[in-house]
Order: sequence, then C-alpha cells, then structure tokens
Amino acid sequence: MANLSQPSEFVLLGFSSFGELQALLYGPFLMLYLLAFMGNTIIIVTVIADTHLHTPMYFFLGNFSLLEILVTMTAVPRMLSDLLVPHKVITFTGCMVQFYFHFSLDSTSFLILTDMALDRFVAICHPLHYGTLMSRAMCVQLAGAAWAAPFLAMVPTVLSRAHLDYCHGDVINHFFCDNAPLLQLSCSDTRLLEFWDFLMALAFVLSSFLVTLISYGYIVTTVLRIPSASSRQKAFSTCGSHLTLVFIGYSSTIFLYVRPGKAHSVQVRKVVALVTSVLTPFLNPFILTFHNQTVKTVLQGQMQRLKGLCKAQ
Repeated sequence: MANLSQPSEFVLLGFSSFGELQALLYGPFLMLYLLAFMGNTIIIVTVIADTHLHTPMYFFLGNFSLLEILVTMTAVPRMLSDLLVPHKVITFTGCMVQFYFHFSLDSTSFLILTDMALDRFVAICHPLHYGTLMSRAMCVQLAGAAWAAPFLAMVPTVLSRAHLDYCHGDVINHFFCDNAPLLQLSCSDTRLLEFWDFLMALAFVLSSFLVTLISYGYIVTTVLRIPSASSRQKAFSTCGSHLTLVFIGYSSTIFLYVRPGKAHSVQVRKVVALVTSVLTPFLNPFILTFHNQTVKTVLQGQMQRLKGLCKAQ
C-alpha cells in the first residue's frame, strides 16, 4: 500500500488508444512545434533588434512570445518522444516539475496579456500621460510581477500534489501531468485542493480577464468618441491581435480549469490541451503579424535586407 500511495513513476497514456497509428502523429505535431518555435523566436529577435519596436507594447509582446515557447517546451517535446515509444513513463519528480512549470508559465501568460491590455488602455484613453505612466521602469515592474506571482503561488500547489496518496493506480490518461488526471489517481480528500485550484483560477485567470474586459470597455468608449473614422480604425487596429489572443487563451482555459472538480471528460481535456499546446502557439505569430502593420513592415524590411546581403555575397 505504501508503494501504491507514493509511486516512483507514472505512466502517461497519451494517445495510446491510436495504437500503432500514433506514430503517424509525430510528423505533423513535430512540424507544428518547430514552426511555432521559429515563429515566436522571430518575433522576439525582431522586437530586440529593431529600435522602432522598443516600446511598452512590443516589450510585452516579446514576453508573451517567450512564454509561448516555454509553455510548449514543458509538454510538447515529451509528448513527441512518447509517440515513438511503447512505454511512456515519467518519474514522480519529473511529473511534479512538469506540473509546476507548465501551470506557472501558463498563468504568467495571462498576466502578460493583462499588461498588454493596460498598455493599450493608457495609450488610447490617456495618450498625454502615456510616456509617464508606461515608463520603462513601470513596464519592467509589471512584467516582473507577472512572472514572479504565479511561480510563487504554484509552490504550495505542487507541494500539495506531491504529498497526496496515489492509491488508484499510476496511469495518467493524458500526454502530460495535468491537474485533473492527477487528482483522479488520489485516494486522499481533494476537496480543499479543488477549492484552492478555484481560488488560483480566480486570481490568475478570471481576475486578469476582468481587468482586460474593463480596460477594453474604456477603450471602446474612448474610441467611439473620436470624430474621424480613419482615426477610430487606426486605434482599433492596434488592439486587433491582442483581442484575438485574449479570446483564444481565455476561452480554452476558462472552459477547462476555472470550474473546480472533474467535470470534463479526459478526451475533451486532451483535445483542448493539444490545441493550446501545439496549434495555438503555431497560430499566434501569424495572428500577431497579420493584425499588426508595424510588425509586418519591420519584418518586410528585414527580409529585404537579408535578400540584399545574399545578393551582395
């Protein structure tokens, strides 16, 4: 019973139900992962290299792209390797570490999205005070808080999981150490933990979503007062990519993690987690460049410089 309550490792079922066909998933998933990594890396390098993008808006954008890379790294490489092996085993410590970093980084991404909303709010509603309110020091403080708070708050969360009794087996029906599958294996009373998870969701997801919603309420009200149609369109265009990221990010996470308990089926969790871990990071660089004329112009300029260098050589 002691061995069962404190397993040395877990078995990740992943996509084992596909049998031998799961190896066919490796190629498409690997391609999406590499493209997502390259796309977000290009955005980070572009923001750092071009002085025109050394503004609060693109500072937070660079942070978000970095988070997209790190969040996918916590789960996708492991998932890809498991597609090619029959025994998908992860150590108990490795599972807790993956759980900690995945949810810490995921929570940080929501706070960075909120920082981006606040930046747009100040830029559009208080343009005369933008330089003062969104100074470099203030941006660093906002980003630093967004990174530090989830990593600190997740410490008691992961420690509580590490001290649970796992006497309902050691098989996790997922491709990474997700919260609900872990709780399903525990024979301990998890009601307090589920309530704590709900409080964490309130703190990092719902509260940040509320701040973003209020910010855009003021933004819409301010923009509609602008007499010029072209000026209104220009103001809204600076928010298009951010609104798309907000919709994709919050809709999937609120669906899965805000409601405490084990309400959603494992297969639904797998599908949504797959979308947020592989497909969304792949699409986000296109969303950020498609809706943002400044980024598109900078990238086109850099491509022309590269072509010029290649012709010169």
